[in-house]
Amino acid sequence: MSEPKQYELPDLAAMEAFGAQLAERLQAGDVIALEGGLGAGKTTLARAIIAALGYEQEVPSPTFTIIETYDAPPLRVPVVHADFYRLNDPSEVEEIGLDDYRDGAAMIAEWPDHAGGFTHEAKCLSILLETSGEGRIAIARAGADWLGRLP
Repeated sequence: MSEPKQYELPDLAAMEAFGAQLAERLQAGDVIALEGGLGAGKTTLARAIIAALGYEQEVPSPTFTIIETYDAPPLRVPVVHADFYRLNDPSEVEEIGLDDYRDGAAMIAEWPDHAGGFTHEAKCLSILLETSGEGRIAIARAGADWLGRLP
């Protein structure tokens, strides 16, 4: 993983613009691992990325379903949006068939540590979101395949 790079996201418009920049660079096989406490903005950023990829409907939080999938087209790249908060053990990702969902798709993972983490993957971009006043700070660490693609 690279040295951390920090992004100031003072409002929702900045979060959406950051999501659009990530969406421009997203490729099949990538993982965007979103970390941060409850209410840090993980789902908001995931929604911004998915919308920027071409999804025009409401993006539900996958907290209860664990996995939501979005096909290409209409998206530029197929996406798996996963929220691993409810997993009790990383071995549960095998039970839900995560590898099958990920085949040929990019993944946006909320609470990635509950699934064992993805930072060991070269195509992983790890983003820690922290509150900062009314806005957020995003701290990104890139796997080898993301190094030349960071906004």
